[in-house]
Amino acid sequence: MKYMLDLSEAEENKDYGISEDEQNLWLDRQFAEHADWTDLAFRAFVKNFGSSSTFQRVLDTIDSILEKIETGNWKTGKEEKEALKYINDKLLSNSYQAGFSNIEMDVETPEVYRDLKKKKLSDKETKEQLKERLEALKYFLEQPLCRETFIMKSAIYTYINRFWDGKCFLLRSNAKKDMRELFEKEFSNPLRNYIMSEHLKAKELCIDCGMLMDAKEKVSIAFMKDMADDLTRKRSAFWNCKVDAWLCPLCAFVYALSPLGFQLFANKFVFININDSVSSLIKANSKKRKANIQAEKEEGERYTVWFARILNTVLFEKTGELFNIQIILRGVRAEDKYMFSIIQMETLKILKNNTVQKGLACLGKYPYIKIGNDFLNVHETVVLNILQYRNQYALLNKLMRALLDTENGLATAYCVYMIQIWTNRVKQGKETEEITYMGNSISMRNNGYNLRTDIMSAKGTDKDNCLRGTIYQLLNALSVRDEKRFIDIVIRMYNSSHRLMPDGFVYMLGTREQDKEKFLEYGYAFVLGLQGSHPDNKEEK
Repeated sequence: MKYMLDLSEAEENKDYGISEDEQNLWLDRQFAEHADWTDLAFRAFVKNFGSSSTFQRVLDTIDSILEKIETGNWKTGKEEKEALKYINDKLLSNSYQAGFSNIEMDVETPEVYRDLKKKKLSDKETKEQLKERLEALKYFLEQPLCRETFIMKSAIYTYINRFWDGKCFLLRSNAKKDMRELFEKEFSNPLRNYIMSEHLKAKELCIDCGMLMDAKEKVSIAFMKDMADDLTRKRSAFWNCKVDAWLCPLCAFVYALSPLGFQLFANKFVFININDSVSSLIKANSKKRKANIQAEKEEGERYTVWFARILNTVLFEKTGELFNIQIILRGVRAEDKYMFSIIQMETLKILKNNTVQKGLACLGKYPYIKIGNDFLNVHETVVLNILQYRNQYALLNKLMRALLDTENGLATAYCVYMIQIWTNRVKQGKETEEITYMGNSISMRNNGYNLRTDIMSAKGTDKDNCLRGTIYQLLNALSVRDEKRFIDIVIRMYNSSHRLMPDGFVYMLGTREQDKEKFLEYGYAFVLGLQGSHPDNKEEK
């Protein structure tokens, strides 16, 4: 509702606003009685889903073809045929044709669409003919009424019907009817009439807001997906088989807007339920996201954008006001259900840590590492590990093994390591012991680097090929937490280099849980040093 009203000409704090206690969104009665609710809703749907709609992709494809023709790069090949087929198939889909039949008398150059139905775009046409047809088609599609109609047709069957169905323009028998007229009849008029009516003698209660309503005004909540069964067929779920899951027209209208409350990232709708205040809730689910539109077009970048958005939402909260945050997800597939996940307070504290934030920011800039023939999204994996209470050691081990085959990725591995040890510090409540805590880990890293330098110098080489077999064995020992095997390999390395074995290795041994954690922290720090991690490393800087 807030997103929709912000897009309108309504004045905030006059026609609508947030209450002083930050717990309600209020509407001015006079404004509510006279507002064109259908127009407001349709504009919001078009604005919200337009950039990710099939309609926009069709326009982008048309622009791409026109650019190729104008620059002389248009050729008759498989790619060009697929592009033309995409335009034909999408614009001539049943839903688009039904939409066109409702507006053809109210738009300019409707013959352009009729001609497309008679003769599809083809790569056999000359460049001049194809250019003329595409330019005419683009002009036709960019008319406001065409844009709204086709975007809505894309949205209702791709996005809106993931939240509610079987009512208004989503009732199968209404597929060819005017969408605005249907919405006005089903939602806007009942809302307006409800606000303007008194309900002194009403007996029915809204299951959501508790307001009184007449029997003829009540709306079944069953039109919302996964909220209730068909109330006319299945009454056994209610006490004494008396159905009371009815919505008032105002709540029904708000429920119809529910797709606007979620943000679309990749193949998931996301809602972040920060419920301490209306302002926090709105800010957490803000639609102001310039970077996402382009990123959503790239399959590989989508989840990174999504995770970055979640982090940004979490991190705007003041440290002293941390609390559990609920994340509500819903997939875009018809069979997907709602999923609920809680980000606990401890997780929020981890994400609040400055070093963790810096590490995630670096990984966000360069999220991918190539391992073999595959690309691993390290940023996504690290965040998932934090959210799902897993440590980063399995990921770190995988990255460090990959370093044996390539020289790239040392800085990424070091970032993951730093995130892990600072995660441990937050869990142990040792965030204030920065110098001591970090000093031991950095010292172990430096010990590994110094030993690396001595061994390579003794071998008379600047390549670390002589160390790779040993590093592989050390990583194996770390992966299964084999302290004896790890220390045995380290002792042999120090004996061959004639260096004294540092005291840090003593603290890695023990039976307590803290000792086991130190074994991993110090062990991985030492192996990172063996692989070249050092303050003077340009890649890490």
